[in-house]
Amino acid sequence: MKVAHIVAAAKNGVIGNEGDLPWSIPEDMKWFRERTKGRALIMGRKTFEAVEHPLPNRLNVVVTRQKDYVDMLEGTPEGEAKLHHATAPVVIVSSIEEGLEYCKKQMPKWQNEIFIIGGGEIYRQSVNMVDTIYLTRIHQDFQGDATYPDPDPAIFTLSKQLHRTEPIPFTIETWVRKS
Repeated sequence: MKVAHIVAAAKNGVIGNEGDLPWSIPEDMKWFRERTKGRALIMGRKTFEAVEHPLPNRLNVVVTRQKDYVDMLEGTPEGEAKLHHATAPVVIVSSIEEGLEYCKKQMPKWQNEIFIIGGGEIYRQSVNMVDTIYLTRIHQDFQGDATYPDPDPAIFTLSKQLHRTEPIPFTIETWVRKS
């Protein structure tokens, strides 16, 4: 089983601004959907809330320190719908490690790769746990409040690049942990 980060970052490292992506790149979104479909996803609470719904056909694992988060969600019709989405199960955990253990128990139903999809703090806490980083590098600076660091070349090797120019120049990079 593999663990991977999947993230899009601007030239200056920005990955988000006030819970939103500061760009719109349909090809990258399509690539994300295809790459993660049928897989387990681990995300922070803020990312889950920013997405506004469970991602369909994926196991959605949400990391939060809020002990009453499930009760809070179930107390509203929108929250109830989020937790009990027909094509996208949602599980609430208190740590990344707990999320990984839960996902491991769900294999092979959700295939053999677990994706960590953000946000910034979740990425920072889990960088030492991942085997692969799928990084869409947008060749432009953006303003934002969440960032992702460049992969450390002492730890990861760039194994693949896919260059695109529309609607703005970007490259999908695959970084693999060195043995």
